[in-house]
Parts: sequence; structure tokens; C-alpha cells
Amino acid sequence: MYRLDDFMQEVERRNPAEPEFIQAVREVVESVIDTVNDNPRYIQNRILERITEPDRVISFKVEWEDDDGSIHVNRGYRVQFNNALGPYKGGLRFHASVTEGTMKFLGFEQTFKNALTTLPMGGGKGGSDFSPKGRSDAEILRFCRSFMTELYKYIGPDTDVPAGDIGVGAREIGYLYGQYKRIAGENTGVLTGKGFGWGGSRIRPEATGFGTMYFAENMLRECGEDIAGKRIAISGFGNVAWGAVMKASQLGAKVVTISGPDGYIYDEKGINTPEKWAYMLQLRASNNDVVKPYAARFGAEFVPGKKPWEVPCDLAFPCAIQNELGKADAAALVKNGVKYVVETSNMGCTADAIALFRNSRIHFAPGKAANAGGVAVSGLEMSQNAMHYSWSAEEVDEKLKGIMKAIHEECVSCGRESDGYIDYVKGANIAGFRKVADAMCDQGY
Repeated sequence: MYRLDDFMQEVERRNPAEPEFIQAVREVVESVIDTVNDNPRYIQNRILERITEPDRVISFKVEWEDDDGSIHVNRGYRVQFNNALGPYKGGLRFHASVTEGTMKFLGFEQTFKNALTTLPMGGGKGGSDFSPKGRSDAEILRFCRSFMTELYKYIGPDTDVPAGDIGVGAREIGYLYGQYKRIAGENTGVLTGKGFGWGGSRIRPEATGFGTMYFAENMLRECGEDIAGKRIAISGFGNVAWGAVMKASQLGAKVVTISGPDGYIYDEKGINTPEKWAYMLQLRASNNDVVKPYAARFGAEFVPGKKPWEVPCDLAFPCAIQNELGKADAAALVKNGVKYVVETSNMGCTADAIALFRNSRIHFAPGKAANAGGVAVSGLEMSQNAMHYSWSAEEVDEKLKGIMKAIHEECVSCGRESDGYIDYVKGANIAGFRKVADAMCDQGY
């Protein structure tokens, strides 16, 4: 029999100075420990110990030259966390905040997120502490070539299939794929998020944002409500926020905020026109990480140095980065009458913020369930590559809707409490954990 505190003490001892990883493990283990203790097979196979330890952590040096001829050295990582369900699958992040600990936390989360999609994918994550911000295309190309020269040894279409993440968009995926082809001498589905003309899937850039809105739509239906007419606050302004803003508008909701490191935009009219959506992409492409120009362009209010969670809304979607929504932000949302919080960034809310939402009986969806649309469409891209075929945008979108509906149903099945409240955190963790744990038991140690 396992005791939570004893188990977590050992996890902390083995993973010092990795707070995000510890936070992610605690959230999952809190949810599943009773399930484990009730299943002798899980205890006998030591699933908790095995599932919280990555299969391998790969780190490497990335040397590259800037436009002035100066040589730089960054660190690259690939954490191959668990492949019980299929090839390792998870994004690459190029951001100054990247450490081994953040990659482990993201790979751990990815394992259960991928399990929820029902597609045959294991969990992994990678990246570098290189930041594309302020760098020329030529510098980013040189960095990507150097990064892939080291990474290619460890990946493959049936081994490990990376994708994009923060700092890694269509441009970076193209440069990385070009270098992989150059070294390996073959065209294979070794990366997802590729351009549609060379192996990519329709609606992949929008998929995470679309998926989170489909998940939210199912949450509201479960409670007898409709997302149409609802007021929504969103953080971030990149691909994820862009997709979420578009889909929310198409579903009849009204998004009133986006944000960046410089502050947030409050647009009372709604961020609901193709012109505004296109401008979000222009802001992201500028590599300046600011949203203030949106206010001048569209007559909206810019609030410097703050997050959007002080704005009254029915639904809140953190779409930027981990732990962006803290306890004080959660309290402000609850005070202002929020009904649903849908975590769209990976672990976008702190543990005490999540506890406040759950204690206040606010319906809260964790990222591993709500933001699974991105990796779901990446999985569909893998399928299309394997078949040497491509589906239309409508076909991919319909499959994405079905996947998000199925994930929601699993969360409800495993998370409904006696008073009718749905604990989506518990539901998502138990549903994902069971799939991975059962596969590990079946395959032996």
C-alpha cells in the first residue's frame, strides 16, 4: 500500500531542484493513489515508481554561429518518458526557460495526455534554452541545423516523433525537417507540424485552440449550458490563443482578452473578426512578444504589466505558459463569477489555484485533457504520413471533434462525484493513468 507523502518524499529526493516536475507528479499521484492501492497488479508491477521515472533523458551541446560570426553554445534536450502505448510523441520548445526539469515535467504530462487521445503515442518532450526572439532567419536556420544534427540519432517515425511547441513554429519545423532529410537521406514522418505541401496535416496550427474550445463546449453541454453568448478571457497571443479565439467566435462566444509579457488587451467589442485574428499572427511573427500595438490598431484598452484574470468572464482559458495563473488570479476569477476554467497551456495553473477552483466547485479542466487537440492532430498527421495520404480540413476537424468528445466522456466517467460535480483533474488523471499502467503491466518490466 502506498502513502502519498512517503512516495512524494522519495520523488523529491530523486529529482532535486525540479519544482515543475514535482508539481506534475504530485497532481497525478494524488488522483490515482487509491486506484493503485485497489489494484494488486499495479502494486506488484511497481507502476508508480516506473511511471514517474523517464525511460531516458538525453542532453547535448548545440553549437551555432550568429550573423556576426560569433559562436554560441546552448543546451539541447530530449526526454523520452514512456513508450508503453507507442512511439514517444511531444513537442520541442525553444525558450530561455528550458531546463531538464521542465522537459521532464512536460514529458510526464504528455504521457497521460497522449493516452487520453486513444491514439498509439507515448510521451516525450524536448527543446533548448535557445530563444528565437530577436534572431534572424539565417541564425535560426543555423541553430536548427546544429540542433537536429545531434537530435536525429534518437528519433524516427516508429521511435520518437517530435513536434513544435513554444518558439518552434512552421519555420523551425521546416528547418529541422530539412536537416533530418539531409542527414538520414529519407522522407519520413519523423516530425509533425510540417507544411501541408510536404507531409503536414490540415488545421494543425489551429488544433490546440480548436480542441480546447470543443472540450469546453462539451463541459457546458454536460451542465445543460451553451457556449454561445458566453464571455471568455484568454491569455497569450500565439498559435494556441489564436486558434482558441477563432473557434470561440465561430461557436458564438465573445473573447474579450489576449495577453503578452507586456500586459493584456481588453477588447469589449470582442476579438471576433478575421482582421483581428490575422493581426494576432502578425504580432507573433514580429518576435517582439508584445500585444500593445493591438490596442492602437483596433481601439481596445491596453493594461500594462497585468494578467487578464481580473476581467469578469464566464470562461477563462490560460493559453500561454506553465503556472501563469496563480491563487490570487483564481480568487479574482471566482469573485467575478467565472463558471469554467479550461487550462490550455501545459500546467497553466498553480496547484493552489486549482485547489481554489475545485473547492469553489468551479468546473476546471486540466491541460492534459483540454489541450490534447494539438497532439491529437499530430497523431492524425502521423497516420496520414504512414498511409502517404492526406485528409481535408473538414475531415481532420471532424476527427478532432470526436477525439475531444471522447476525452471529455472519459473524464466525466472517472471524475464524477456523488454530488454531481465533475472533478476533471481526477477524471483525466485516472483515465490516462489506467491506459498507460495496463499497457506496462501487459508488457512486463
